[in-house]
Amino acid sequence: MILDDITESTRIRLESAKKDIPFSEVRRQAENMPSDTEFPFRKALEKSGLSFICEVKKGSPSKGIISEKFPYLEIARKYEEMGADAISVLTEPEFFKGSNKYISEIHQTVKTPLLRKDFTIDEYMIYKAKTLGASAILLICSILEKSQLSEYLGIAHSLGLSALVETHNEYEIETALSVGAEIIGVNNRDLKTFRVDTATSENLRKYVPSDKIFVSESGIHTAEDIQKMKNINADAVLIGEAFMRSENPSELLERFKGN
Repeated sequence: MILDDITESTRIRLESAKKDIPFSEVRRQAENMPSDTEFPFRKALEKSGLSFICEVKKGSPSKGIISEKFPYLEIARKYEEMGADAISVLTEPEFFKGSNKYISEIHQTVKTPLLRKDFTIDEYMIYKAKTLGASAILLICSILEKSQLSEYLGIAHSLGLSALVETHNEYEIETALSVGAEIIGVNNRDLKTFRVDTATSENLRKYVPSDKIFVSESGIHTAEDIQKMKNINADAVLIGEAFMRSENPSELLERFKGN
C-alpha cells in the first residue's frame, strides 16, 4: 500500500536527517526557542464560523505535479492577503514533492500560523517542526500507536505547538479523543486507497464533541462542498488542490466564504 511506502520513505529520510543534525541538537534548538502558549494555530480555528486552512502543495501521489513552477512564497503571501486563517505546508519530499525549506522560508515571509504537513513517525520530527517555524504538526492515527499519539501530543504541547490529529473512522476518533486531542481532522481521502468522499466527514461529525475543533480535510473543491461542511457545523476545512489549481484563489475563497 502507498501509505506503507510513504512511511518507509519517511524512516529512511529520518535516518539521514539524524546523521546531519543529531536528535539531541534538534531538541536543544527547539527547547531553546520561545514556546508560544497562545497556540496561534488552534486560536485561528476557534473563531466563529468556518475557518480556512489553505495548503501550499506542489504535488501528490494521486494527482502528480499540481504546480510545475511552484512559487511557494508567492502562494503563501497570496493566502495571507486573501485572509487564510492558517496555512498548511507539505514537507514530505518523495511523494508530495515537499521540502523543509518551504515552511522555513514561508515562516520568514508571513505571519499566518503554519501547519507542517508531514508523516510524523518520530519525536525528532516534532522538534524539527518547531525549529522550522511551524505552529502545528500533523499526527495521523493510522500510522501511530496510541502510546505514540499520546507521547507526541505531549511533546507538541510542551513546545507550544498545536496538533491536528487526523482520523478516518470512528475507532480512530475515539483513540484521538482518549489521548486528549483538541483538534480532530477527518481526512475524506482514504490513505490506503486514496479514494476521496466528503461524506466521510458528514458521517463522522457526530463522533467529535462540540468542545473539540473539527476539521474536514481533502476533496473540497466547490461551494457545494463548503455548504455541506457548514451544514454539519465543521469548524474548519483544509483545502489544497482547489486553491493551487485556481487562476484566482482570492475570488474562490471569497466565493467559499460567502456561500
